[in-house]
Amino acid sequence: MITYTHRVAGDLVHINVPEGNADLDEFRRWVLDADARGPIALDTETTGLDIYRPGYALRTIQFGDAHTAWVIHWERGGPFRGAALWALRNIARLEIHNAPFDWLVIDEHAGVPLESLAPRTTDTKLMAGLVDPRQPQEGGIGTSLKPLSAYYVDPSAPDTQGDLTAVFRSLGLTKATGWAAIPLGHPTYNLYAGLDVILVSRLRPALEAELSRYGVRPALVQYEHEIARICATMQRKGLVLDEEYTRNLRDQLTYDEDHYADVAARYGVGNVNSTKQIAEALEGMGEILVDRTASGALKVDKSVLSALADVSLQGEPLGLRTANPLAEAVLRSKRAGKWRSAYADTFLETMDANGRIHPMINSMQARTGRMSITRPALQTLPSSDWIVRRAMLADEGHVMVSTDFAAVELRVLAALADVKRMKEAIRNGEDLHSFTARMVFGEAFTAKHRKISKGIAFGKVYGGGLDTIVRQTGAGTAEVAEALRAYDRVYPEVKRASTRWQREARQHGMMYVSATGRRLPLDRDRTYAVVNYACQSAARDVLGQSLLHMEDAGLLDYMRLPIHDEVLASVPAADAQDVAREFERCMTFDLFGVPIESEAEIGGRSWGSLYGADF
Repeated sequence: MITYTHRVAGDLVHINVPEGNADLDEFRRWVLDADARGPIALDTETTGLDIYRPGYALRTIQFGDAHTAWVIHWERGGPFRGAALWALRNIARLEIHNAPFDWLVIDEHAGVPLESLAPRTTDTKLMAGLVDPRQPQEGGIGTSLKPLSAYYVDPSAPDTQGDLTAVFRSLGLTKATGWAAIPLGHPTYNLYAGLDVILVSRLRPALEAELSRYGVRPALVQYEHEIARICATMQRKGLVLDEEYTRNLRDQLTYDEDHYADVAARYGVGNVNSTKQIAEALEGMGEILVDRTASGALKVDKSVLSALADVSLQGEPLGLRTANPLAEAVLRSKRAGKWRSAYADTFLETMDANGRIHPMINSMQARTGRMSITRPALQTLPSSDWIVRRAMLADEGHVMVSTDFAAVELRVLAALADVKRMKEAIRNGEDLHSFTARMVFGEAFTAKHRKISKGIAFGKVYGGGLDTIVRQTGAGTAEVAEALRAYDRVYPEVKRASTRWQREARQHGMMYVSATGRRLPLDRDRTYAVVNYACQSAARDVLGQSLLHMEDAGLLDYMRLPIHDEVLASVPAADAQDVAREFERCMTFDLFGVPIESEAEIGGRSWGSLYGADF
């Protein structure tokens, strides 16, 4: 047995690394004793983050409590794997930081299904997010193990990943290659692997005390664990990748990136990422640039370039001016480069041996609890695009079904703020944006007026002010300002609710508590964002509840992605109509007297078929 010692919060702790059968027998005895006392912390060390990529490997599995850790070298096989599997199958209660990752690693590479692990798990990352969802750059502690341990357990808690990165460099490795290539017996590697489970074991009771102190309901904690399990199940299933299409897409995007960079070069921009070059060239073409960055440089970000190129932030034509060819070329080159690296390259890099990709689903990411999808970040795709979505397919013999809420943000706003006219329009089945345009501009409202009304509505929900609405709609500042005033007269409850929620938050230390009991910290200089937080949080929980309804209805095996307010599914073509109706039923219910409704759309085999692709 190799044993390392370290001090955590003044206590001497032990990290044991078994070397043979006698040591593994001692590990089993410890498991039986520790399991009788309470939860056992679990962690894994692997070769990276892409769990399903060919060549990926599980290296160690760690178990521990507040004073003792065991680092089991899974990579050594034989009795080491046997001991780890015995523990995984028999421990009654587990505590894990960022449990979905370890569930999926163990499911895929150790053969213990997440369906067995999840019901026994408490996830300290989820708990931390319910205490304070802010990241360090937002003024919070964050939800990573290091800062949480430093705050709740020991201010000198080691930055295990940071220190291991230094070890990688000393071995001639990089951060990308180090996890796979560091020798299994390296003392720092084993010490820090063991310390992580000890920190998790000490962190969990501290977070439990915080949740109790703040009155966070246990039902909300359990709810988040169920949502995390459902999302992990979808991630495990993944999506079929059209590999040939993706390779062709990568080639086309590479060509577009270079072609439009060449166009920009004709106007004196040798680097489409150089704001200085772009600003100078645009001014040389007679464009007037006004906005500046904090450092005083002229702004030529996406919003500025989109306006000059006469397109919305989503790339849709506005028809307000003659498009500037340089702005258009810069946008097209940068977009092609981003899509190539973020999507086409990532799809091909992470594709598993069966031709599937497994986007990482974070079930509780933003301050409001909104979900995110990373590697690739599919939620950042423009709503009008089919080109990238075309690469992702339903299973053989299946079609894609997308079920989306109908104006869920506005329905949530109407429900939370009790907006009388809006609720009446919803009950009457009216298009909310047209209804608002009629109320604001009169019976003779135009398509432009509807667009302004829509921009204002989403500005209220997402925290966008006058300038943002002007940029997104292309309308004049005075016209939008007058429409905003009229909007507040039509829907006075929205402004009153914002004032009330801000007042309540100030009374509780700048903390707004959502309809479901979620703690949402406000920034003192942005208290107006409370409407945004309230609506986004409730809309996310509406989606979360729908996911639970879907599982109860037996739909989980069809589900692939929760993205924005949409659930994407792969459904047998012969059953598509019936299954689509069932998805609609699961996403339709009442929220404080306001009907939350959904509509399912049946496409072809590709996700892109729901956005205009022909396959």
